[in-house]
Amino acid sequence: MIPKTMRAVVLTGHGGPEKLQFRDDVPVPDVGPGQVLVRVHAAGVNNTDINTRVGWYSSDVISATADVAGTVDVGGWDGALQFPRIQGGDLCGTIVAVGDGVSWSAGTRVTSQINIPRPTEDNKVSFIALGSEIDGAFAQYCLLEATEIFDVSISPLSDVEVAAMPCAYGTAWNLLMRSGVTFGDRVLVTGASGGVGLAAVQLAVYLGAVVTGQASSTKADVVRKMGASDVISRGETPHIELYDAVIDVVGGQLWPDIIRAIKPGGHYAVSGAIAGPIVKADLREIYLRDITLHGCSFSPRNVFAKFVDLLNLGTIRPLISRVYSLDSIGRAQEDFMSKTLPGKLVLIP
Repeated sequence: MIPKTMRAVVLTGHGGPEKLQFRDDVPVPDVGPGQVLVRVHAAGVNNTDINTRVGWYSSDVISATADVAGTVDVGGWDGALQFPRIQGGDLCGTIVAVGDGVSWSAGTRVTSQINIPRPTEDNKVSFIALGSEIDGAFAQYCLLEATEIFDVSISPLSDVEVAAMPCAYGTAWNLLMRSGVTFGDRVLVTGASGGVGLAAVQLAVYLGAVVTGQASSTKADVVRKMGASDVISRGETPHIELYDAVIDVVGGQLWPDIIRAIKPGGHYAVSGAIAGPIVKADLREIYLRDITLHGCSFSPRNVFAKFVDLLNLGTIRPLISRVYSLDSIGRAQEDFMSKTLPGKLVLIP
């Protein structure tokens, strides 16, 4: 039996944690043609949840996530959000109902991308973000299109482990694919102890790369345990022209040094800027050395599907630092922003 209402965390507007409301009377979504209703078993916590809450994606914001102050009106991935909104881009759950024309079976364990591709004739890299343009996984139930989910029934990973992976690992996998990272490449990963960073370390090592992680000294051992051959401190300047590729989720003032660290003909891939989105560039250091820059948010379904194959094989396992009940989302985001815990934090609806 599917109840009429559910527990969920509702974002009522851009701002601080006070904009998050835990409710137990949110209507369970109705299933339409081509859709599936998923009972959420676990939902990962990500930096994008906080970015969306504070409105960091607005071009009017030029500071790091932690320093956003004031009110932002248009701060979603794709402009203005519709409130109230259920956030949460990471999920692991079970199908409990299907709409007309759907071949999926109830009882199938599934997950989804956070950035769901919805290309148009005019924009081949168009997407919507789960938990931003549509309601996400910070709830007992989540409504998804049947064409936008992935079967993870055979994976040996737990629900919590699966829920920790789509955003961080899917993003990291896309960064590495766009950069063309392959066996023997030297790769630098910034923010290497966070969700995307640690995932990038693991996945780059899986691809046969030699990885240097950049992280605080207190988390260096964790980064090494995940496969990094070397770890440099968070503020340390990397060696010039040493790396075939840089995977960056930090940005900020160190950006010029990051560019100089790339070999001629190398690649720079970015999917975050937690230290600040506004950087200073010398274009000569990019074009004279044939550096290719990749802005990475859109991930085609077939790219994410190859990552799901690894997930189903249990080839890669995430580091889970802490698990919370859904009504403890404020504490979970506070712990996340403290940057004291490596790896992933997960909510249980």
